Amino acid sequence: MPIPKIILVPTDFGEPSEAALDTAIAYARVFGSEIVLMHAFEIPIVGFPDGAMIATAELTSRILEGAQVGLDRQIKAREGCGVVIRGMIKQGDAYHMVNETAEEVSAGLIAIGTHGRKGLSRALIGSVAEKVVRSATVPVLAVHADDVVKAEVSPATSREAPTAPTSGRPASNGRAIEEAPASHR
Repeated sequence: MPIPKIILVPTDFGEPSEAALDTAIAYARVFGSEIVLMHAFEIPIVGFPDGAMIATAELTSRILEGAQVGLDRQIKAREGCGVVIRGMIKQGDAYHMVNETAEEVSAGLIAIGTHGRKGLSRALIGSVAEKVVRSATVPVLAVHADDVVKAEVSPATSREAPTAPTSGRPASNGRAIEEAPASHR
C-alpha cells in the first residue's frame, strides 16, 4: 500500500467516529498526511399511501447548519494536533458519499468508525462501515470506539508508528496492553 497523502474520515459525530478520527490523526502524523473529515446527510422523506412528505428548505438548512457545527466542533477539539484537518459536508446516502468523496479528494485510506453490531441490531440498522469496506476502492481501516485513546493536541515531535490500542485489556495477539499515561489521553 502506498503511503496515503489524504486520509478520509467519515463522521456521524458519534463515539466510533471520534475514535476513527483520533486513529487517523495518529496515522497522519506518521505518514505526513492530511485528513478530510466528511459528514453525509440525507433529506428526510416520509412516505404515505397517498403521497410523500419532503423536508422544507428551512429544515434542510437546519440540518446543514447542524452538520457544520458538528464538523467545526470535531476539528476545533483537535487544534494543535499537528495534522491538517479540513471538513466536507455531502448530501446523499452515507456509504455512497464516502466512496464518492474518497475518489474526489484522492484519498489513499478511509478510517471509519464502527459500533461492531451483531445479530438483529445489525440486520435492522445496517452498517455503513461494512458497506464501505465491501465497496471501497482504497484501503479501509475500521475502528471500534473502545480501541483508541484520544489524540494528543500538541504537535508531534517525532514520526513514530501509531501505537496499539491502550484499553488495559489483552490485545488480539494475546499480550496485555498497558494503560496509556494520562499525558497520552
